[in-house]
Amino acid sequence: SLAVRHVDAGSCNGCELEIGAAAGPHYDLARFGLSIVASPRHADVLLVTGPVTVHMRAALLAAYEAMPEPRIVAALGNCALGRGILAATDALAGPLEDLLPVTVRIAGCPPTPEQIITGLEPLLHKAATT
Repeated sequence: SLAVRHVDAGSCNGCELEIGAAAGPHYDLARFGLSIVASPRHADVLLVTGPVTVHMRAALLAAYEAMPEPRIVAALGNCALGRGILAATDALAGPLEDLLPVTVRIAGCPPTPEQIITGLEPLLHKAATT
């Protein structure tokens, strides 16, 4: 199983609604062995949504540093991938990939619960083999 810590780095909340749906009883993220945790100290995966705003940069980096090794970063949604409508503004700290090493990329605006599960599921297989 994998523990996932979500960090909203400045999103519109569209991705958060889909994460909630994926974790809810209909899609049941937990049945795949994926659980959302409250602390980065307990997380295997840092799931980042939104473009990284200047004001969220330090908090995002602190969450990453608090994670145990090996750290996995998943970019969720077009904004986290630097493709959103907010891709070029002075309020952003830069693309997530310029700040942290991104392992998983889940595109969409917002991605559906199925896309979220499909994007995270290969991490379970990777974790099982290491």
